Amino acid sequence: MDEPQAAVPAAAVKVLVIDDSNTIRRSAEIFLRQGGHEVLLAEDGFDALAKINDHAPHLIFCDILMPRLDGYQTCAIIKRNARFAHVPVIMLSSKDGLFDKARGRMVGSEDYLTKPFTKDQLLRAVQQFGGRGAQDSAGEPAVAGETP
Repeated sequence: MDEPQAAVPAAAVKVLVIDDSNTIRRSAEIFLRQGGHEVLLAEDGFDALAKINDHAPHLIFCDILMPRLDGYQTCAIIKRNARFAHVPVIMLSSKDGLFDKARGRMVGSEDYLTKPFTKDQLLRAVQQFGGRGAQDSAGEPAVAGETP
């Protein structure tokens, strides 16, 4: 029979999880796959930038405290790139401080999840933000300065 095994479901979102903790990456991967989403993993900001360029994810979860390139720097680089600026970035941190959330917004993140997160929190964030990155990457990017 015709079973689309290799095909990703229509509602699937391509999600990149950036975290230096293997435990967090694996937990997020399990939760997201159970939700029917395609998952990419990166262990730091440099690894993530290469995967973003190669795979064009629809949504990015990014840890704040990472070696080499922290989450704030990684998010800022993503948001400065015209090709990926539309992709929603959700910061991940074990700290739940107002300063951390504000700094995340300053570099362009859409939201903030405190670790450890639950499956429901992760999937709710994908439902809330994942469609924007998928829609924008499928269509033509808006050109700054143009009006319809």
